Amino acid sequence: MLSVRTGRNVTGDPEAGLFKDDPITEPLTYPGRIPDTSGVLIDTSFYPLWAVTGTGPERWQTSTSLLSGVMEHVGGSPLSARVPVVAVGSNASPSQLLRKFAARLVRPVIPLTLADVSNLIPGVSAHVSKPGYIPAVPVRIPGSVSRLFVLWLDNAQLHILDESEPNYWRRRLPAESFPVRLESGVALPKCFLYVGKHGCLIDTEGRPRRLTGQRSLIQELLDESRLLRKQCGETPEEFVTRVQDSATREAVRRILVMESRVSAQPDLSQLPELLSATAAGNDTPQYSDRMPGAC
Repeated sequence: MLSVRTGRNVTGDPEAGLFKDDPITEPLTYPGRIPDTSGVLIDTSFYPLWAVTGTGPERWQTSTSLLSGVMEHVGGSPLSARVPVVAVGSNASPSQLLRKFAARLVRPVIPLTLADVSNLIPGVSAHVSKPGYIPAVPVRIPGSVSRLFVLWLDNAQLHILDESEPNYWRRRLPAESFPVRLESGVALPKCFLYVGKHGCLIDTEGRPRRLTGQRSLIQELLDESRLLRKQCGETPEEFVTRVQDSATREAVRRILVMESRVSAQPDLSQLPELLSATAAGNDTPQYSDRMPGAC
């Protein structure tokens, strides 16, 4: 992306291959193509971003510029005016984000920064999405550490993402219970997370299922349940076709509950709601090189 004023490339070259498909149109690709590095989504391009040790993301660098300069150049609000939201599923996929914003008059200019999130893993929600995939859900696993993306959203973007998640509540993560440390080593004292309304799927031994590829996940669930096969067919392709019907999606949810394959998540669902939190005001991230004691 060239600067009109200087003719200088302010972002570097975009990462190729991230927008070939998206889970909304191709459900069996869920969670979508996830970047290998931190970066910034600008319209239909994703530009890699390199962390600078001991700094917040505004000091991180594209191949040619600081992120703060890129945001200023494209007219995006600074990170100090944005809300950090941890993504455990397809919200970390640029193609999925682009699809969610495509029908709205809000430009997708979104930094995505890698972070280590303690005591959480990407699990599997106990419901089927409208497009036909079984989506991710955060699951509390004490002692675990997951490398996840943090999205930095302005108020308009946050509103759209909230509307796109009817099966989730946005909750504030207590930093003392779920520390979030950026790959630069900086801890976030404030962060949000979409918590599932339907609980998480568990395996035959009662352990939370970890998020895997959709084909293998759906096939395993079908193989383990005669009722699911009767309702949804024998293959992932048949499953996706049949769950386009809302009554079938609800039947799948009921079967999963009836077969004791669902666990509630009170540790997450009872987190503070704060659904009205926005990027505006004084409640903006103040970075620390130490793990914060409170959020």
